[in-house]
Amino acid sequence: MKTLLRLLLKSQHQRNRSGPAQTEKGMTLVELLVGAIMAFLIITPMLGFVVDMLNTDRREQVKSNTEQDLQAALDFIAQDLSQAIYIYDNNPATTSTTTTTATGIPALLAGNFIPPPNATQTPILVFWKRQILQNSLPLAAGAQPNTCTTTATGGNTCNDTYVLALVAYYQVRDANPTWCQPSGSPCPTRIVRYQIQDGLRDPNSTDPDPSKRYFTGVTPAQKRSDAYFAGTTTQAGFDISSPTKNVTMGAATFGNPEVLVNYIDHSPGPALTGDECRTALGNPTDTSGVTPTRLPETTLIIPNPTNSFYACVDTSKNIARVTVRGNSLRRLQPNNAEFQTSRSAFFPTASVQVQGLGARGK
Repeated sequence: MKTLLRLLLKSQHQRNRSGPAQTEKGMTLVELLVGAIMAFLIITPMLGFVVDMLNTDRREQVKSNTEQDLQAALDFIAQDLSQAIYIYDNNPATTSTTTTTATGIPALLAGNFIPPPNATQTPILVFWKRQILQNSLPLAAGAQPNTCTTTATGGNTCNDTYVLALVAYYQVRDANPTWCQPSGSPCPTRIVRYQIQDGLRDPNSTDPDPSKRYFTGVTPAQKRSDAYFAGTTTQAGFDISSPTKNVTMGAATFGNPEVLVNYIDHSPGPALTGDECRTALGNPTDTSGVTPTRLPETTLIIPNPTNSFYACVDTSKNIARVTVRGNSLRRLQPNNAEFQTSRSAFFPTASVQVQGLGARGK
């Protein structure tokens, strides 16, 4: 009897243990579909939010990069201009101010003294500056600049000196794939810099030919550019007192330019009101006549077709104000990247005003 009772209890216990396993079921197709739909409804908005955050972060990053590039470029130009001794305005060779003297970039272009403008490049800022050459002028008679060294006591065997240098900033636009990224048209523009400089003249030279009164042993940084500064026995060279005559040997002497900054806007931007330069430069006047007259805006301003890089110049006071407008939208897309007032945040603008070392003869 006891044995039979134990068998019954054991059988009932096994049924109780295996019962739940026998009643377990998998998910039905309807349940799977409902779960997938719910996951889609939850994940899709989250994914869109993440993508939007990434796009926003990218837009803010390119705007920040463009602003930093513009500021760095203007800082460089400002440092360059701080050594300027003569800045060319826009007074052309075909017309004149009350001084009846052509003083500007058009006079240089008429003489073929700087690279000519064309469909891809426009000159905006041109000036003469003092270029410092450290430890270059020999102290000992007969020594050459390339032998200048630092002594054991920390001194130098040569003095620092200055030479004249002609600097030209151009706005360039072409389809060069290096600077047109992402690829597509229209391409952004860039600012490039040309420079040529005079060489080290030997103060002890008595050669009758001015073009030969230079040191022969020089380093590449001390070398005279292939330009016409000193003249010859038969032709006068450049003289800072006549800044639009005999300026260079010709445009080809400039060589290849250096790129200063890219992604400068090339879309039709806000039109200039016509009084930017007179206001910014303090209403400059021409005092050479009996009655002082205000200098016209067309003489002061050196523009480009889109006003994204232009300069205001008062030659008499040796002052220049440079304005640059970038295009951060072009970093993201090749099309639909033109300036519009509604998205002006993508087109940062920066300006700097600098007065050079002083007017000529001062």
